[in-house]
Parts: sequence; structure tokens; C-alpha cells
Amino acid sequence: MAADSVKGEPRPPFAAQQQLRPGSTDKMTPRPDHGEHSYCGNGKLTGRVALITGADSGIGRAVAIAFAREGADVVVSYLCEDQEARETAHWVEKSGRRAVTIAGDVADSTHCRELVNQALQSFGRLDILVNNAAFQATHQSIEEITDAEWDHTFRTNIYSMFYLVKAALPHLQPGSTIVNTASINSKSPSPELLAYATTKGAIANFTTGLAQLLADKGIRVNCVAPGPIWTPLIPSTMPPDKVAHFGENTPLKRPGQPAELAPAYVLLASDEGRYMSGAMIPVTGGRPML
Repeated sequence: MAADSVKGEPRPPFAAQQQLRPGSTDKMTPRPDHGEHSYCGNGKLTGRVALITGADSGIGRAVAIAFAREGADVVVSYLCEDQEARETAHWVEKSGRRAVTIAGDVADSTHCRELVNQALQSFGRLDILVNNAAFQATHQSIEEITDAEWDHTFRTNIYSMFYLVKAALPHLQPGSTIVNTASINSKSPSPELLAYATTKGAIANFTTGLAQLLADKGIRVNCVAPGPIWTPLIPSTMPPDKVAHFGENTPLKRPGQPAELAPAYVLLASDEGRYMSGAMIPVTGGRPML
């Protein structure tokens, strides 16, 4: 395993590895960088409250750490990864902010409404909604995708955004923001990720349409489109040989680290992005989004 010549980020080939879903950060080699020791905040989100889904690990953890360093309290929403979620909460609290961890499945509309209610009970307000939770699976043919998996992928990746926005909207004030996690698959779909890629295309359209619907309320809606990012989703959903060479197909010849995504979310959530709505920020290692 080599290192990036600029900042020392690891480059493939990595050790071949595979995990059961949903994957563990501690079992990854190399361990992902979420900005624990590098992200420095400047008070861009002081006094705000953020609800982040899929915040136990990967991009969600990096965003939670960055938001906390920028002054926000954080609701850490996650499926069932209690230890990972506690680790995210630890870094939020170590940054001097408050964290609440809430387990449950965002594919369920009732849980989404309860997430918003618990955020309000805990902090008394909600300013930022980050829809980041996602499910993916690799398949070589459409015949391998069951009806149940197709439905679950859509419910987790796109239905949850609809549920959470509807639940949060009555409590969002002018200046509030919604940031969705799309993907390079939104416009350059990988055939092996057919269900996942299809939902990401839907997320891009959902973001653009919702931004127009909510503009007169003073609420901005944007999305970030990651390329290949080194998170537990990779070894838990891809075969070992793919994991070993993950990210090599980018011009930068490596996967991105979760910490490299966080500044885009901060920009879209903060006043510095106040004229941005309906936008998609690609963070793809140089791969074009066609």
C-alpha cells in the first residue's frame, strides 16, 4: 500500500478484505480518516442543531465531527451499530458539543418521524438535516436482485429522505438547510450497483425539485456526490479483489477519505453557501460526472 504524495492518504492496492454488513471501521485496513485529528472548525455552524443519518461511520461520522468542530450539536442517527455510533458521539463531545445517538431504521416512516421528535426534545430546535444513510449491494445480473432487496434499497436511500423532510419541515426556520448524499452513480451508474445507482439518480432529482419547492421558505437544499470513498460500506458490499483496488480508476488513483467529504457538507450547511440551492457538489477524485 502506497501513500498519496501530497497529504499521505493511502493508495491501493490494499489488503484484500471482506466483512459482513454493515461493516466495522476498526476492522478496515487501512483505517478510514474521519478528520478526528485534522479538522479545524471556525464557528461556521455555531448554535445550530444537525440531524445526520448514517452518522455512525464513514461519511456520516466525518460530517458529524466537522459540524461539531464548527459549533453544532449533533443527533447521530444510525441503524444498529451501537459501538460505532458511540465513537462518533465521543468525537462530537470531545469537540465541546452535545451528541444524542438514536438507533433505528430510516426505511420506516414512523422511525423517521420519531427521529425528528427526539431531536426537538433533546435540543429544542432543528437547523440542519443531512440525509446520508444508504444501503448498497453488488450484483452481476438483474436476476440476482430480489424484489425485497430492490424495495429495501429504495426505502433506505430515497424514501427515508421524503419521510424525514416531511417530518422536519414544520420545525425548520428560514436559513435552515438540507444536505443529501447523492453519488457519482447519480449520473455515471455502475451496472453492478443497479439498485443503489438508481436511487442515487432519484436523490439528485429530489434535491433539485425540493430546492425549488422550499426556496420561498428560505430553506436551501443541496447534495454532495461522492466518488469512491473508503468506508465500511466497501468491504461489506464488494468482493475482496474489488476492495484491494478500490479507487484506482480515478485520476487521483486512490479512494477518498471520509474527511475529504466533510468540507463540502459544511459549505452547504453554513451561511457561506447561502446562494447555493439545488446544487450538486462532486467529490470524485477527478472522475467526471457525465
